[in-house]
Amino acid sequence: MSNRHGLPAEHHSVFATRTLDDIYQEVREVYASTPMPWVIGYSGGKDSTTTVQIIWYALAGLPAEQRTKPIYVIASDTLVETPVIVDHLDGTLRRINEAAAEQSLPFSAQKVSPQLTDTFWVNLIGRGYPAPTQRFRWCTERMKIQPANRFILDRAAEFGEVVMVLGGRKSESSSRAQVMTKKHGKITGSRLNRHHILTRAYVYTPIEDFTTDDVWTYLLQVPSPWGSNNRDLAALYRSAQSGECPLVVDETTPSCGNSRFGCWTCTVVTRDKSMEAMIDSGEEWMIPLLEFRDWLAQTQDPQKKHLYRGHKRRTGQVVVKEGKLIRGPYYLDFCKEILRRLLDTQKQVRELGPDPHQELISEAELHEIRRIWRTERNDWDDSVPQIYAELTGHTLNWLQDDIGAFSAQEYRTLHEICVEQGVPTDLVAKLLEQERQQQGMHRRAGIFQRIDAVLGEDWRDEASVRAEHQLAPLDGGVAEEVA
Repeated sequence: MSNRHGLPAEHHSVFATRTLDDIYQEVREVYASTPMPWVIGYSGGKDSTTTVQIIWYALAGLPAEQRTKPIYVIASDTLVETPVIVDHLDGTLRRINEAAAEQSLPFSAQKVSPQLTDTFWVNLIGRGYPAPTQRFRWCTERMKIQPANRFILDRAAEFGEVVMVLGGRKSESSSRAQVMTKKHGKITGSRLNRHHILTRAYVYTPIEDFTTDDVWTYLLQVPSPWGSNNRDLAALYRSAQSGECPLVVDETTPSCGNSRFGCWTCTVVTRDKSMEAMIDSGEEWMIPLLEFRDWLAQTQDPQKKHLYRGHKRRTGQVVVKEGKLIRGPYYLDFCKEILRRLLDTQKQVRELGPDPHQELISEAELHEIRRIWRTERNDWDDSVPQIYAELTGHTLNWLQDDIGAFSAQEYRTLHEICVEQGVPTDLVAKLLEQERQQQGMHRRAGIFQRIDAVLGEDWRDEASVRAEHQLAPLDGGVAEEVA
């Protein structure tokens, strides 16, 4: 059995009860029902591609004078997306913009990315955040939710309110269906729901009743209106054996799970089956990426965390719960090792892959990591320029601090004095850094609070902490708690 547009009407299929014309007409009615612009979350995967394509065909059927509200297509780029997916996404966004201009449709497509201070490498290498886990997934909020919401709120500020169009489907999972069928936020007589967090945003999910088969049936039988080949997308899924990573706008939106297109650095999953499948399908140049990811995941081993992570939290305090020490950020020396391996991986990918200029970490991130190490982590060696020169053979235009900076020789001298006096070297180094940052200022407001904050940190060494709390010594192979 098939409907009059040639799409099969199988059991549970949306096409068993609705035609494409019905679906397109609904989109037109929702579009015309409010003066609000639309923001479509686009990931480059099957569901979001179906969503954009349906809205495109629906609005193409409207008279030009009725296509007045802008349609923003935004794709979240965490800056550590799998390179193959980034290439696919960039090409699609470019074609959407070109086709929209040619067809006089109100679509504009762009990527949204985390701010410099929120990127993966600035937090992992710069601040020493441990590789993300299910229990400490610090990356999602910073790299996905905030960039998307920032764009949405900017449009809401510009237009008053905004409609978010998402490619969520009830058949994705039982939990997803439960969220999408909740009555809370429903607007009587409308297909729009109020967003439960963003007060000036509404949500529209035009393919919520589609099954996975419906999605592929539509994509493979209805051509892309912006000139892409949807069969290439199907081939990409086959090569990655993967689902897509949706645009994440809040904590209820499923972040990347076990089957996904997502970050090549993701350590939330035990194995990156998507990248493994791409390599098996002929993308051997990605092997260094997988090896780096697997090496980083090893730092989550409870028996080895003490090798990589300090005993103090970033707050400077020691936390012991239920007889276990809650470990803090990566040691600075280990962060240096991560940077070395990352730059070496980048070199290998450039040599083996299709792009000789492939960038795994940006110059801006390197500058920010250097700043954090110098001002927050007592890197008097100024290691970032040295590591970069060592691994790449090049130098960058590194900024010079007008008020000067401490040197490696000065740190060694300070360390000798502190050892003689029985004072923690990093305590004195931190105090000196607070004073250095205040040099040349007319008002030294806050200097005493900064000094108090440094003195308020726990400066005991780990052996003393373990002895006080009667914890097993490190050489006993003790497992540490997850941060």
